[in-house]
Amino acid sequence: MMDDLLVQSVLVQWRVNGKLHEIEAMPGMSLLDAVREQLGLTGTHMGCQTGHCGACTVMLDGRIVKSCLTQAATLPRAEIVTIEGLKRADGTLNPVQQAFWDEAGFQCGYCAPGMLLSAMELLAEHPDPTDAQIDTGLAGNLCRCTGYRSLVRAVKAAAAKMRETS
Repeated sequence: MMDDLLVQSVLVQWRVNGKLHEIEAMPGMSLLDAVREQLGLTGTHMGCQTGHCGACTVMLDGRIVKSCLTQAATLPRAEIVTIEGLKRADGTLNPVQQAFWDEAGFQCGYCAPGMLLSAMELLAEHPDPTDAQIDTGLAGNLCRCTGYRSLVRAVKAAAAKMRETS
């Protein structure tokens, strides 16, 4: 009877920021905890733990998710991009990161994972977004520093740069 109560881990295989990883995920472990604690990628931030702030945002199989609400053991195979995976192969900033830098999109940077990854997803769907689309695309990410207008400017600047180079 006692053996039935033993908790079993699950072996998961993830490609994170282009690199293959195999980890043991315990039941109840969040994707956030796995990324931060087992993979050492601490750019994904622990915030509210309820999915409201967006600091824990990652891209999972091409779509943004709140990693604090995603159970690691439910993802036997996955493609994950964290904020660390946004830079270009040569180490330079991608157009979205550069635009956020140029437009003073961040002050403290705590919201950066959610804002940047949400902007990436938004621009993939809407290469020339309206203000309303930007507001909707960034919803679910809280920023206590900027007042949001600089974030909208940054997304518009990134969109323009991406259209120029495509």
